[in-house]
Amino acid sequence: MLFSLRNRFLFIFTCLLTIPFVILSIIIPSFFTTEIREQTQELTIEMMDQFSLYVDSITTQAEDLGKQVLVDQTTQEWLRLNRQGAEKDEIDSSLNQLRQDLSSIMINNSNAMSISVLLDDGTGSWGNHSTLHETEWYQDYTQNNQDYVKSHFDPFQQSHEMQQKKINSYILPLIDTNTMISSGVIKVNFPSVLLETALNKINNGQNEHTYLLNENGENVLSGKIKTPSSILQQSLKQITASNDQEGLIEAAYQNERYLVFFQKMSVGDWILVSEVTESELFARVNHLQQSLLLTSAILFIITIIASYFMSNTITSPLGKLAKAMRFIERGDFSGAKRLLPDSKYQNNEVDYLIDVTNHTIYRLQTLIETEYEANLRRKDAEYKALLLQINPHFLNNTLEIIGSLALQEKNKEVMNVSVYLGKMLRYSLNTKSNIVSLREELNYIKSYTNILKLRYEDMIDIHMDVDPDTEMLPVIKFILQPLVENAVKYSFSEKTFADIFIKAEKVGSQINISVEDKGIGMSEEMISTLQETDETMVALESKGNSIGLRNVLGRLKLTYGNDFSYRIESKKNEGTKITLLIDIKRGDRQDEGVNR
Repeated sequence: MLFSLRNRFLFIFTCLLTIPFVILSIIIPSFFTTEIREQTQELTIEMMDQFSLYVDSITTQAEDLGKQVLVDQTTQEWLRLNRQGAEKDEIDSSLNQLRQDLSSIMINNSNAMSISVLLDDGTGSWGNHSTLHETEWYQDYTQNNQDYVKSHFDPFQQSHEMQQKKINSYILPLIDTNTMISSGVIKVNFPSVLLETALNKINNGQNEHTYLLNENGENVLSGKIKTPSSILQQSLKQITASNDQEGLIEAAYQNERYLVFFQKMSVGDWILVSEVTESELFARVNHLQQSLLLTSAILFIITIIASYFMSNTITSPLGKLAKAMRFIERGDFSGAKRLLPDSKYQNNEVDYLIDVTNHTIYRLQTLIETEYEANLRRKDAEYKALLLQINPHFLNNTLEIIGSLALQEKNKEVMNVSVYLGKMLRYSLNTKSNIVSLREELNYIKSYTNILKLRYEDMIDIHMDVDPDTEMLPVIKFILQPLVENAVKYSFSEKTFADIFIKAEKVGSQINISVEDKGIGMSEEMISTLQETDETMVALESKGNSIGLRNVLGRLKLTYGNDFSYRIESKKNEGTKITLLIDIKRGDRQDEGVNR
């Protein structure tokens, strides 16, 4: 009873459920995690690049303004008068002109930049700054050589409104262009909010933090650093030691993993850092995985229980029916009737099967002498045709192709071959009807030829020319693959390249399907022998090990009778063209007959 139908049902259901259970609960979330990680890195680096370009545009403009003020004649004149100790009225007149020039420059600036000119003693364009040497930004410039200083307030700007806003500044020395002696600084200020607004657009999650830091780990902009200091120190140490301009650093702190994206800016020693925890980044994926695990487990248990009871209702009567069939095999119809189970539910498929079997027994007894042999031979031919749907040699080659591509880690090609083979198997295993549309048959051939192209690569070329009016016309299954297979086989027998042409067209009341190759061709003797052979007998007497041209012609002859014909055009060493001619009306009648 180990291999009983019920146990096999349970085993199959378990396997079918286990595979999607593993895929849904483990493989898919893991795939999502990898994809999210890669996409996050790409998106963050891209946003950092955009921010870097924006910062470059701001700082370049600040540098240009500073240089413009430095070489301005008014600036140089005011500097010269102060150094020479000129009269106060003369200095004040020059200072007023300088203020007008600075105001004009600032008004024309689109980024609300402001400019201050300061001498070493604190004398400035917008007021005297006696504590200049004690200010933090000035010390950063003079002691730490930082041309770009971090965010700060500056009370010595043009207007009170500007004095109330935090700014970043670009500092350059105030040099007398004649003597090249430095006597102060030119300070170009730009609102910190410009950079902060752009910085806030770099976001990977609700708890993601992005900073603009200098090499000392100080925030260049306003705001508090929320990332643990040990993470920043560890990351900055690796960043400064690395030659990479941008990248990703992973660090751990208190059982949490941090992903630190960085980009070294071209402005001073500024470093753009974006930090997010893995738990935040993958929160949705983890929640999805937990939900899938719980849902899959519940569905798994329910389905197993349901399959057990369902299999019992099917296997029990089927077991009795199987015993009755053994009597039918021996021709003991009376014994078979005694073993047939009773029908309990009129609409149940198993009960329907029992009723059909009972009716079949009666029909067999009445028709066995008149129609048994003819029908049996026909069904046997159809059955053998189904057995011969896919050449085992081709299937073996396809599996070898998949193995070879897998060894080469060509995952996309492995997926393509698997999809093509899956479509062929799905088509082959569909035994509901032996009649299909020509489009379905051609789609099957496309999957088959796509696998051939992967196997032979540039050594094979397959062309298809299909009249759209023929695509929905009915034909019997598996009439093209043997012809294509033969065409490929005989093309490669003496040549290194196969050129195959498949054509379907409607000519009058017929559908013409042809397969042409440029192979070795066929001799006239072989064509004559083939045409003299009874194809119907070949199809009926097939032992299940060949589905060649004769088998195809035999099955077509069995199905369409006199409404089917064929042509073989071949020349030695030039190629062969085989054309199947099917009467369309006959095909429609055949399809209707099968449906009935």
